[in-house]
Amino acid sequence: MFGAKRKEAPGSPFQPTAPATGLHRRPGADLIFRMKSWPQLPEDGRTADIYRVLSVMSHQPVNRQYLLARCRMAPQQLDKLLMKLVQEGALEVIDPARFAGREARAA
Repeated sequence: MFGAKRKEAPGSPFQPTAPATGLHRRPGADLIFRMKSWPQLPEDGRTADIYRVLSVMSHQPVNRQYLLARCRMAPQQLDKLLMKLVQEGALEVIDPARFAGREARAA
């Protein structure tokens, strides 16, 4: 079914990480991906699924869970695409845990 939730792949390369301050991340927090530039795609990379993911990320910053819930890619396939885009410099990766300290200081 389109838009159905998919299970997480064990050992995903995009597991949440601890922020540099040593604080533990909130449960459920996930990295956020924002498109910086449209990538050059090889011929076999020009599929509807890949264009759908790129389109979503070019309109708004999203996390991996959002992409899995709305795009029809297997988790491993999505991880491979995200890693490739990060390596090419086409994606900005934002760790929301970086902002936890700012919110606490502002309160």
